[in-house]
Amino acid sequence: MQDAIRTGVSMQVPLLDLKAQYATIKEQVMPAISKVCESQALALGPAVADFEEKIATYCQSKYAVGVSSGTDALLVSLMALGIGEGDEVITTPFTFFSTAGCVVRVGAKPVFVDVEPDSYNINPSGIEEKVTEKTKAIIPVHLFGQAAQMKPINEIAQRHNLAVIEDAAQAIGASQDGIKCGNFSHCGCFSFYPTKNLGAFGDGGLVTTNKETLAQKLKILRDHGQSPRYFYGMIGGNFRLDGIQAAVLSVKLGYLDSWNEKRRQNAAFYDEVFSDTPVQSPKIDQNNVSIYHQYAVTVPDFWRKTRLVRRYSILCRCICRNASASLATDLVIYRLPNGFAMKFSRYRFIRNCHGNR
Repeated sequence: MQDAIRTGVSMQVPLLDLKAQYATIKEQVMPAISKVCESQALALGPAVADFEEKIATYCQSKYAVGVSSGTDALLVSLMALGIGEGDEVITTPFTFFSTAGCVVRVGAKPVFVDVEPDSYNINPSGIEEKVTEKTKAIIPVHLFGQAAQMKPINEIAQRHNLAVIEDAAQAIGASQDGIKCGNFSHCGCFSFYPTKNLGAFGDGGLVTTNKETLAQKLKILRDHGQSPRYFYGMIGGNFRLDGIQAAVLSVKLGYLDSWNEKRRQNAAFYDEVFSDTPVQSPKIDQNNVSIYHQYAVTVPDFWRKTRLVRRYSILCRCICRNASASLATDLVIYRLPNGFAMKFSRYRFIRNCHGNR
């Protein structure tokens, strides 16, 4: 490996090669898209209903509601649970911005609890001290494809009569104690952004739930609050999933388990490669099955003051089976008087463990 560092070999390989993935499913995807085009059922429609049935079965949930994005999945879930002005929602600062952004959009206040040092998921031991009379919900994030510690989180929620919304945007197919993400709470929110393990040909999202009344409310809210058509009993939004996206996702769903398994195999290879280096590989809890949406490693703090960070980035490019490594800086959300901003917290190498090499 030291030879690889010294050579400074550079490889121009994309972090995620969606073209390679498309080549393997093109013969199935194009007829599925054509079928929707022929029917012209483009917003919701039969393709969406069919996908919702399939994905609910896959996620082990009673109900699945297709929506326009992972962000809108979070937003409509908060709306359906009646969270709004003056409420507080406990979540993690180590997440994509929309987790906290959606809380603010409904008029509530995000309250941050720090993460565990190994999993980077919210630390349950810090949640209860942040609960106040204004707290209405907890949003744990299953970061990088690994489930947060849902048992203690749910115990806290039950003691304080709080709703729990899983941000499972990066965790489609991940599980804990044999239960798939999206089933530990009132609802689970998924993203089908193209770079996700299950990605659409554009934006898309999903809410899973095991509560019939909540599922019905989510379906009404995603379509401007109308039920029946043109009768508006509540104010919702335009959160509908497109038929074409649903058709693509139905095809891709058949491959998802094999793609996730390939990621786990690649992750095991990376674990072995980094085992004799100062690089800390992802730590997966023994009760979890990760889908490795990303393979994020940490390096010693003193490396930030040296050139070793960039040299190890080159090393990653050399050893990791033609999957590129990107040097990224983790971001933490924090509150400013005039809004929210992002703060640098640590360096990490980020790598997708996709099997399309």
